[in-house]
Amino acid sequence: MTGTAAQQTTVDIGGLVVPVTLRRNARAKRVILRIEPGRAGGEDGVVVTLPRGASSQDGLDWLWAKAEWVRTQLMSLAPIVPFSAGSAIPVLGIDHVIRHYPERRGGVWVEAGEICVSGRPEHTARRVRDWLRRQAKQEIGGRARDKATRLDRSIGRLGFRDTRSRWGSCAPGGHLNFSWRLIMAPEFVLDYVVAHEVAHLKEANHGANFWCLVETLTEETDTARKWLRKHGETLHRFR
Repeated sequence: MTGTAAQQTTVDIGGLVVPVTLRRNARAKRVILRIEPGRAGGEDGVVVTLPRGASSQDGLDWLWAKAEWVRTQLMSLAPIVPFSAGSAIPVLGIDHVIRHYPERRGGVWVEAGEICVSGRPEHTARRVRDWLRRQAKQEIGGRARDKATRLDRSIGRLGFRDTRSRWGSCAPGGHLNFSWRLIMAPEFVLDYVVAHEVAHLKEANHGANFWCLVETLTEETDTARKWLRKHGETLHRFR
């Protein structure tokens, strides 16, 4: 294993089969373990970062030394909730149960607190995901444009991605990007993230003026930040 190449393997920790990625990083000072929640339907696993001179076996030995910690961390992750009939999916923080109506037409719609999906059952997950993305574009886009107008600023391009590292970003040219998964967060959380990124159209840093500006664009700023730190990862458990 050289350069940035990664080695894939699995280990059995007390009956829990754990996917393991062994990855080399010349800048690392020691062997590092990191829990990697599954994404895009993948399994939860562990990433073992190896410093220069460490072997794959060194990494596995360290993994076994921390086996109980790894098991505890993996078991503490929120359960994965599939986009399938019967699952409860939050929309702006309010749970909606997915119901499949194969005989009806209309794609996806909300009715009496349910996310109704027509068509063949094998298309349900894709249709629900695509519908959530459309809802995110509509909800976030409207709020972003309104807040930008209040600051006498214009938005370049609005992008929607499925990123884990950040909920939103502001790039040069006024281009804003957001995670579409914010549509599943409570409304005050989504509104805070939109306000945060729009405020960067005027204040590029995170200084005192920036935070004052954010508070003029949204409410419950501190509560929203705490919610994201505590519950943000759970939004990635819906897939």
